Amino acid sequence: MEIETTSKEEVQRRIREHNQSIQEGQVTAILDKGASFEGQLSFEGTVRIGGNFKGEIFTHDTLIVNEEAKVEAHIEADTIIISGFVKGNIFARRQVIMYPPAVFKGSVTTPSLSIEEGVVFEGASNMPS
Repeated sequence: MEIETTSKEEVQRRIREHNQSIQEGQVTAILDKGASFEGQLSFEGTVRIGGNFKGEIFTHDTLIVNEEAKVEAHIEADTIIISGFVKGNIFARRQVIMYPPAVFKGSVTTPSLSIEEGVVFEGASNMPS
C-alpha cells in the first residue's frame, strides 16, 4: 500500500492558489518569524502569522498561520488556513484548511473543514449546516 505525501512545495503552491481565490486577496498585516504578540487582534483583509501569538483574533476575512507560527488563541474568522501550531477554539464562517506540518489542539466549528494527511489534529470538530 502506497501512501501519498504532500511536499512542502506542493503545500505552498496550494496556499498560493487558495490566496488567489480569496476575494480581497491582499495581505494587510504580517506577524513574521521572530515576532511575538499577546493581546487582541482585529483586522480586515488577510493577515499572515509566522511568529508567536497569544490572545484573541477576530476578523470577517482570512487568517493564515504559517509553518513557523505558534498561536494560542480564540479565533473567529471567515477563512482560516493553518500550517503551523494552533491551540485554542476556532470558529470559521466559511472554511478551515489545515496543511502539514500543522498541529492543532482544540475545537473547530466551521461548515467546511479540510485536513490534509500529515496534520496532527487533537480535539473536536463541529460542522453546522
